[in-house]
Amino acid sequence: MDKAAVASMVAFAEEDPASHDAEYCLAQYFAELKRRFEGGFDPAKSTAATVEHFKPPEGAFVIARLRGEPVACGAMIFLEGARAYFKRMWVSPRVRGLGLGRRLLAELEDRARAAGAKTACLETQRALREAIALYQSAGYREVPPFNDEHYAHHWFEKRLVVENASTGS
Repeated sequence: MDKAAVASMVAFAEEDPASHDAEYCLAQYFAELKRRFEGGFDPAKSTAATVEHFKPPEGAFVIARLRGEPVACGAMIFLEGARAYFKRMWVSPRVRGLGLGRRLLAELEDRARAAGAKTACLETQRALREAIALYQSAGYREVPPFNDEHYAHHWFEKRLVVENASTGS
């Protein structure tokens, strides 16, 4: 089966961040960061380290599944000022190259817009070059640090709602 056909079989759904599949995704995400970050990764030192932040109405947790198996996840926290803060974006290495990172980011943006967010923000670590390239190609611009995330080297932001010049909204 070609990549496009496999990618078309992936379904996204908002789920309980304390579910078994969410725990699986987060464990895989944390293990990968531990391998890739110089000095490792400790979730307790990271911003929004608990799943409580990702539960509605304060946030949302999205899982992507291929043939029923979790293959990607991403979360958001709704902040003051109509901002959505994206965290914990992960795509399984076995499905990388299918465009799921871009689709996951778009899914989070769509859900943030639907919840009233006008801006998305996120941060990432310098070791995650693929993530940096994805965010830049998706229209995110680098901004000054907006938090004290222990592992971050780059902070990004994107307007989700384009204001209409004729109405000012």
